[in-house]
Amino acid sequence: MRDFSRLLDGLVYTRSRNAKLKLVADYLRVTPDPDRGWALAALTGEIDLPAIKSAAIKALVEERVDPVLFAMSRDYVGDLAETVSLLWPKPPGEPPELDDGALRLGAVIERLQTLPRAEAPRALAAMLDHLDASGRYALLKIATGALRVGISARLAKTALAQAFSLDIDAVEEVWHGIAPPYEALFAWGLGTAAQPTAADTPVFRPFMLAHPLDELRVDLADYAAEWKWDGIRVQIVGIAGETRLYSRAGDDVTKSFPDVAAAFTGLGTLDGELLVRGAAQGGEEGGAASFNALQQRLGRKVVPARMQAEYPAFIRLYDILFDGAEDLRALPWTERRTRLEAFVAGLDPARFDISTLLDAADFDALETIRAGARDAAIEGVMLKRRDSPYAGGRRVGLWYKWKRDPLTADCVMMYAQRGHGKRSSFYSDYTFGCWTGDPAAGGELLPVGKAYSGFTDEELKGLDRFVRNHTLSRFGPVREVEKSLVLEVAFDSIHESKRHKSGLAMRFPRISRIRRDKPAAEADHIDTLRRMIA
Repeated sequence: MRDFSRLLDGLVYTRSRNAKLKLVADYLRVTPDPDRGWALAALTGEIDLPAIKSAAIKALVEERVDPVLFAMSRDYVGDLAETVSLLWPKPPGEPPELDDGALRLGAVIERLQTLPRAEAPRALAAMLDHLDASGRYALLKIATGALRVGISARLAKTALAQAFSLDIDAVEEVWHGIAPPYEALFAWGLGTAAQPTAADTPVFRPFMLAHPLDELRVDLADYAAEWKWDGIRVQIVGIAGETRLYSRAGDDVTKSFPDVAAAFTGLGTLDGELLVRGAAQGGEEGGAASFNALQQRLGRKVVPARMQAEYPAFIRLYDILFDGAEDLRALPWTERRTRLEAFVAGLDPARFDISTLLDAADFDALETIRAGARDAAIEGVMLKRRDSPYAGGRRVGLWYKWKRDPLTADCVMMYAQRGHGKRSSFYSDYTFGCWTGDPAAGGELLPVGKAYSGFTDEELKGLDRFVRNHTLSRFGPVREVEKSLVLEVAFDSIHESKRHKSGLAMRFPRISRIRRDKPAAEADHIDTLRRMIA
């Protein structure tokens, strides 16, 4: 555990991407199996310890530390693992750190994975007794699945590729067919075994991504245009009698959408947008409900038949990567489009359709079409170079996304909470609201959203200072603040929501401007936001 905790310390205090890559690559080269595999699984979010919950960790520390002191410390630090790792009292006579074989990273994870929920917390406590603060922090971060050290899953995989001179796309292709601690990957990297293949497993392939169009104008003779739909980008893979659905991050979401997977009868790999059926709302295809409808099913491990019927999911297909066993990714987009149209003809039209192309004479005409993309299920326009191959990642000049202009509203900050990682010392997560009516006539503020992005580091310091100086009350880690600061909030769309007191939920809210010039009484009303619903 000591070597892994040192790696985490290095990653936390290193800002450079290349330096982070080197730290992880060096660790993977010198650390033996299975510890390095479990470390890679921790960095990529692939470890699940269901017997350890945050509530159990809190209960353990409150047995040893005054609960009031712990609550105050956690509020100040802002992170459960960091607070417990610093406060945890070692029993008398314990050495600074006992790093024997039982506390190797692999041994710790394998033990916690196999223990029943009734026994796992006590075993965790015994491990914490034997570790120093750095080791405790690493262990608790793994246990809670909140390993925020400024490194993405893609970056960790890139470090693996660099450590053993492997092709990153080849690593991505077989990643989901191999379970932690990835001995087959390391054997391939060391040259002691052949490259793992995806011949009989529906594995994930890297998505082709788009650059923002910004101010660029392109020639539609070279680029095809289609709507960018507001669902979640997915890859559906059918091979050897099995079908899986993957999100853009490579997460397997098949269990959340078993109806879609069961309806896929083809053999191949396709790229598309997962949506929920609804009333036609614009665009030639129509038939897609807002993202809010899709959100009812996201993240569920079991989706009852009633919910499947109420929110029927389908995929609007964009591209085809494999037709059967034939790899089509090197073909130009125009040829893949023809193959996709032929493939879709054999699928269930209730579950699969194809994203139609926008008919625009020139870029000016396309701009006019895009201006009408305020529909809740349309995010904007995609532009794809007609001769482009399907290449993983973002490739300059091939695909562009031209998102619709955001909506904005003036809202009042109501509550604040500390952030995570490098923001754990700042109040950086803000809940904001709008008025139910004229505040002078009894109108009240109701929360309409929460945002933690859109501001600069300097603006963050000012917002944090406002929260500290204008706190009215505290609810655990949340501070209620004086209702006087107006925030201009940008968001992609807004939907009705039964889960929120205001009856509204924003899609991708972020702070676009701090309106210190505007009185809180002049912020927007709930009715104004309601009129923005598509």
